Amino acid sequence: MALATEAPPASPPRRKQRAGFVVRFRNRQIGWLFIAPFCVLFLLVFIVPIFYAGYLSLFQQRMVGGDVFAGVANYQKLFGDSQFWDGVVRVALFTAIQVPIMLFCSMCLALAIDSRRLYGTKFLRLTIFLPYAVPAIVSTLMWGFMLGVRYGLFRQLNQWLGTDVNPFTPSTTMISIGVMVTWAFTGYNMLIFYSALKSVPHELYEAAAVDGANQWQVIRAIKFPAMRGSLVVTIIFSIIGTFQIFNEPQILPSMVSNSGITTYYTPNLYAYNLAFTGSQQGYAAALALVMAAMTVAIAYAVQIHGMRKALNG
Repeated sequence: MALATEAPPASPPRRKQRAGFVVRFRNRQIGWLFIAPFCVLFLLVFIVPIFYAGYLSLFQQRMVGGDVFAGVANYQKLFGDSQFWDGVVRVALFTAIQVPIMLFCSMCLALAIDSRRLYGTKFLRLTIFLPYAVPAIVSTLMWGFMLGVRYGLFRQLNQWLGTDVNPFTPSTTMISIGVMVTWAFTGYNMLIFYSALKSVPHELYEAAAVDGANQWQVIRAIKFPAMRGSLVVTIIFSIIGTFQIFNEPQILPSMVSNSGITTYYTPNLYAYNLAFTGSQQGYAAALALVMAAMTVAIAYAVQIHGMRKALNG
C-alpha cells in the first residue's frame, strides 16, 4: 500500500513572491477604490453625454413624423452651413487676436510681481485674480452697463465730451467682448505664470548676479524658459475657453441695440438657439460634436508643438 507523501513546503523566495503579489493586488484594489468616485462621475457627466449627443446627432426633428433617423445627414448639412462657418471664423479670429494679448498681459504681470520691486505683491495678486472669481453673467452685465450708450459710463462720457462713441456696434462688439474676456482671465493665467516662476531655484539668480547679468538678461535666459511649459498650458486653456464663448453674446443683445449679434454669432450660441428655439436637437448635437472635435484637434496640435519646442530648447 503506497503511503501518501506530503508536498514539500514552499521555499522562502517563493513565499516572498506570493506575499508580494498579494500586497500588490490589495494595493491595486485600494487604489481603484479611491478613484472609483471620480470614474463614476466622469462616466456620468462626460462619457455618457458624449455618446448621447452622438446618438441624437443621427436623428432629425420634423414637423410631420417626429424624430426620423437621418444617419450622417446632419453632418453633411453642417459642413455646408454658412452660418456655422461664419461663427467659426469669427471665433477663430477672436482667438488669434485676444489670446496673445491676454497672455502677454498675464506674463508681464507675473514678471512684475516676481521681480520683487513692487510693494504689496500679495494684495496685487489677489486684486488681479479677483475678476476670475466674478461669475460670467455678472461680469457681462457689469460691462454692458459700463460700455452701453443707453445708460452707463459711456453715455455719461458722450454727454460730457459731446461725442458719439459706441463700443457695441457691429464692427466693435467683438472688441468689447475681448475686453471682457481679457479682464476676467488675465489674473488666472498670471497665477499660472507666477507659479512657474516661483519654482525657479534661487541659485540660478545668484549665479546670474555673480556673472553680472542685468534684469533683461535674467528674464530672457532664466524666466522665459521657466514659463515655457506653463505657456503651453495657458494657450490650451485659452483656446478651449474662447471657442466656448456663449454668455457675452447671449446677454448683450438684451442690454444694447444694434450690436450685430445674431443667433449664430458664435458656434455655441448657434447650437443653443437650434436646440432650444428651433427644436433641432439632432442638428445642434452634431454641431456640438464637430466643434468639440475641432477644439480638441487644435489643443492637441498646440500641445505637440509646445512639447517639441521644449525638447529642442
